[in-house]
Amino acid sequence: MTVDSNQLSFILDNTPAEQNIMLVGKHGIGKSRILEDYFSKRGERVVTLFLGQMSDPGDLIGLPEKNEATGKTDFMLPYWFPVDGKPVVLFLDELNRARPEVLQTIMDLTLNRKLAGKSLPDGSRIISAVNNGNEYQLTDLDPALVSRFNIYEFAPTVQDWLGWAEKSGVDKRIIDFIDENPEQLDGDKKSSDADPLERTPDRRSWERTSDIIKKFPELQDIHKAIVAGIIGAKTCALFFKFVNQNNIPSAKNILCSDFSSIENKLEKLSPTDFTQINNSLFNFIESKKYSEGQKKSVAFNLEKYFDFVSEKKQKEILSHFISLISAASYPETVFFISTECKSMYKKIFEAI
Repeated sequence: MTVDSNQLSFILDNTPAEQNIMLVGKHGIGKSRILEDYFSKRGERVVTLFLGQMSDPGDLIGLPEKNEATGKTDFMLPYWFPVDGKPVVLFLDELNRARPEVLQTIMDLTLNRKLAGKSLPDGSRIISAVNNGNEYQLTDLDPALVSRFNIYEFAPTVQDWLGWAEKSGVDKRIIDFIDENPEQLDGDKKSSDADPLERTPDRRSWERTSDIIKKFPELQDIHKAIVAGIIGAKTCALFFKFVNQNNIPSAKNILCSDFSSIENKLEKLSPTDFTQINNSLFNFIESKKYSEGQKKSVAFNLEKYFDFVSEKKQKEILSHFISLISAASYPETVFFISTECKSMYKKIFEAI
């Protein structure tokens, strides 16, 4: 079963703690981040164990020691094991990179919630993440272990990422680029004989790129070298061409400033540019990238923009704007328009 971010949240909401979940997906798509963000917001402690880095079961269950009272061997609790009685979310990352002997230790943990005879607190969850594909060096998983998980292929959509990026402050130039070039978010799938050191973009690398370019209002040739090492030379060239040739006003400038100040810029744009603007406006409102004090300005300028498109531009642009309202991808934006832009809402129905 392939699920996106919204579906995964629903699954996490409704899966009992005693049922284990396994997420399958390629690297860099945000499996770890979405789980940590989800459970942290609920106030639950997330313990991440990178099983591929463990050399033997002792790294997982702790070291043996003699119990002086009984004369028998006990195991010292590992650093992560909860001793306060509060449930934890145990995130087993890189499960299918673990050594076979480590996987044997996982068997009892996933079935009985026990590790070396010690039980996890009631209500604790176990979630794992695995990569899947011939390009990875992986360990075959025992069918008995696999059977202990509910398995979902995690494939977050581009729209999922754009919404997250707006909320997380990813550089607007990257958001605009991915909005117009969605195929560049996760890059090209490498062939089996491709150079493993050849860089291609993924969601993680775009976030790293944003961290670097935020301090440069203008991107120049000197910046290409550092960006190419993160997202690859081919994608870097496309990104810099887009940034340096793109004079499209941002959604924030359109919705949160004096609309009359950007009308001249809008006059010079192509229909393709307006398609990008429509998407960026909806993403901006959907992610609530505005303060409560800006709400009236956003509503006023959105209607101004709609009137501008209705009066001066092609019907295809207006149809695209309306199609975004009809789609299921922007529920918050549709609610905003219906409650904050009532006269515009009426114009939309008249246009339909």
